[in-house]
Formats: sequence, C-alpha cells, structure tokens
Amino acid sequence: MPKTKNRFGLLGKNIGYSFSVGYFAEKFKSLNLEDYEYVNFDIQSIEEFPEIIKNNPNLKGMNVTIPYKEAVIPYLDKISKKAQRIGAVNTIKFTKKGKLKGYNSDFYGFKKSLKPLLEPHHKKALILGTGGASKGVAFALEELGITYTFVSREATDESIGYKLVNATTFDNHQIVINCTPLGTSPNVDAFPPIPYEYFTPKHIAHDLIYNPEETIFLRKAKKQGAKTKNGLEMLRYQAEKSWRIWNKII
Repeated sequence: MPKTKNRFGLLGKNIGYSFSVGYFAEKFKSLNLEDYEYVNFDIQSIEEFPEIIKNNPNLKGMNVTIPYKEAVIPYLDKISKKAQRIGAVNTIKFTKKGKLKGYNSDFYGFKKSLKPLLEPHHKKALILGTGGASKGVAFALEELGITYTFVSREATDESIGYKLVNATTFDNHQIVINCTPLGTSPNVDAFPPIPYEYFTPKHIAHDLIYNPEETIFLRKAKKQGAKTKNGLEMLRYQAEKSWRIWNKII
C-alpha cells in the first residue's frame, strides 16, 4: 500500500456513525485514488483542532459536523462569502500555501434535496433548531424564495419557543425541517416536541438526520399524510460539493 499523500477527514464529536468515511472510501476506490484516505477526527473540544492540523501534514480537506460548524471559524484563515453570510462552515480546504479556507456546502445539499418536493403552496418553513446546520438551511430557503421561522427551546429575538407552535403555526408553515440532533442513533426515541397532529398531506417534513433512516419525527409526520425526506440525499449532494471545492471544480 503506497504512503498516503492526500488525507481528508471529518471533524466532529461522537461521530462513529459517520456517513462520510464510507462515502469517500468508495469514491476514492472508484477513481483509483490509492494514495487518498478519509478519516474521522473525533474530538471532545474544538481546542484540539490545532493539534490535528499539526499532526496531519498531508491534510488536503475536511468536512465539519455538529457541534463545530460555528466554533471552527476563528481557527480559519479565510472563509467564502456565502459561508460568511451563513455564519457556519462545514467544508475546509487546505491551500497550497497551507492556509485554511472555510466553505458551506450544507445549503447547497439541502436546496438540491428539498427542491423536488416543492409545490406552489410551499411558501413558508419552520426550522427546528438554531445551530450551525440550521443556518445553512435558512440560507437555502432564502435562495428558494421561502420565508422561515426558527424554533428553539426558549423564545429569543430570532426564534419562537416550542410551546408556541400550534395549529395556526402549522397552517402558516407548510414545510417543517428538523435541524436538531433529536432522534439520531443511538438516541432513536427522541424527537422534537411539536404537535404532530397538525401535519397534513400539504406539509413537507424534512429531517437532516439520516441514521436511522426514518426518525420518529418523520414517522409521526408521515402518519398525518405529510411528504417526508431524511438527510441522506442532502449529505450526498454536500459531499460532492465538498469534493469539487477541494479540487477547484466549484
């Protein structure tokens, strides 16, 4: 086996379930890239990030997942205009000069995944959660001309609290997107605390989670007739976008 000249990886916390490792292993194999590898960088604190850079001189690119999409930004030399507007980074490119540039491919993946489900009456969305992933989703919705409302545990200037979500909220929001980790394996019994009985066949329920394939959030929405989609297709689209960023085929 030749020595790895090109290393890529995923930065996150408790990411043993990672989709990316298998996806890129298959990609490298299909392209006969024997000196390429993709690994998990599972860290408990973002303060460990500089150590990863120091110990992996062959790093060419990274993906970033929960909970570091915002926390990683101060460690970067530059971020793209879109990532700056979004306020979150999920793709890092290492330049030839050793500089770190941040991008966001989440919004692209989500936009591509949601678009085929949209009908003329889908005008407004509820975004469950206010973390880094929700910021990419909000940006994608803006590009699609869809207005949105954030929902969080406690009401803030930018969001409403879960307790305020009612029948009227569902009447006014035809798309509901779970951007929280609630329901991710192994905690598959968890789900966002919203009144699922108000979903209808006119609603879309989109979960960014892909493991399990069908979360309780999706199952409850489907029971009411809503169109449902998990996060797998979004992940594939964003992974391909990351690959193009790393290889300057943006």
